[in-house]
Amino acid sequence: MSNVWKFTLPVIVLPFLVISGILLGSWWSFYPIGVAFVLIPLLDIFFEGTEENFTAEEEALERKNDWYDYLIYFMVPMQFMMLMLFAFRIAQLNLQWYEYLGMTMTMGFACGVFGINLGHELGHRTKKYEQNMSKSLLLTALYMHFYIEHNRGHHKNIATPLDPATSRLNEPIYKFYFRSITGGWASAWHIENHRLKKLGISFWSYENEMLRYQFIQIFYLVGLFAIFSLFGPFGWESGLIVVLGAIGAALFGILLLETVNYIEHYGLLRNEISSGRYEKVKPIHSWNSNHSLGRLLLFELTRHSDHHYNAGRKYQILRHFDQSPQMPTGYPGMMVVALIPPLWFKIMNPQVEKHRERVSMELS
Repeated sequence: MSNVWKFTLPVIVLPFLVISGILLGSWWSFYPIGVAFVLIPLLDIFFEGTEENFTAEEEALERKNDWYDYLIYFMVPMQFMMLMLFAFRIAQLNLQWYEYLGMTMTMGFACGVFGINLGHELGHRTKKYEQNMSKSLLLTALYMHFYIEHNRGHHKNIATPLDPATSRLNEPIYKFYFRSITGGWASAWHIENHRLKKLGISFWSYENEMLRYQFIQIFYLVGLFAIFSLFGPFGWESGLIVVLGAIGAALFGILLLETVNYIEHYGLLRNEISSGRYEKVKPIHSWNSNHSLGRLLLFELTRHSDHHYNAGRKYQILRHFDQSPQMPTGYPGMMVVALIPPLWFKIMNPQVEKHRERVSMELS
């Protein structure tokens, strides 16, 4: 039976949470964050999900079902609608400090789940309009370089020291944030510069995607400032608070992404075959979770091994692999645990060691 109606649920519920949190204000502005990172992790304890995969016949039908695509296409205009609602609310300058914080975190949640996560899904598609949708969503998180670094860097280098988005064993998440964010941005410049050199194109060219992304993101912020300075109730002050809010929401969304990056490949390494060359990416090189609610919240991102095994597989047909390491609970819960390094190390280091021993036994 098709899962399309199952994935309709987050497309309805998650925007409702974000919009209602922004409209309700007061301490209610934090409640979407509470649902995502308190309620869902608690419920995931009881909804462990299933390891079942589609049969070949079922997968063929799911692959051809365009409604899965329409659901994520719908979230592109919805993301910009939520962004404008957020901007109009904070432009009034009549909120308490905690309301600004709550609304910014709630909008940041949308930037992480929709702006980056669905931008990531669309960024792996081959159709130009889907790739443009991806870049539009990533714009709301001010993370357009992710389109380059993730597709042409991370997927090539995961589970190796070459990948800034692969967390090391015993590396605290707060150290990882700095390394992954700065390393990913630098890597995107390097990748794009290398591409241009191979084509004989100047760095200072319109063809340089990284340059274009920087100008687009600056224009986006300048545009917000201009619009709300001209039409906001408090002139340039409204424009300034909207720009600061957009940056704050983007930063929160980026930290959500990097927290997911941290837990996805923690402590996993590919064997080096020769100097600078590593074994092929396998299902054993990503942490997975079949917990039902986390899978819905992140549109099957938690079946991460299959995504790296075949990056072209759409989210609705990602598979479970028995040999993939499994997290103790869903991704949302593990994201919270990761923020407490001693607890994270206590839970996950034995899991890493257990996985390494299993892999070693299977190879021997």
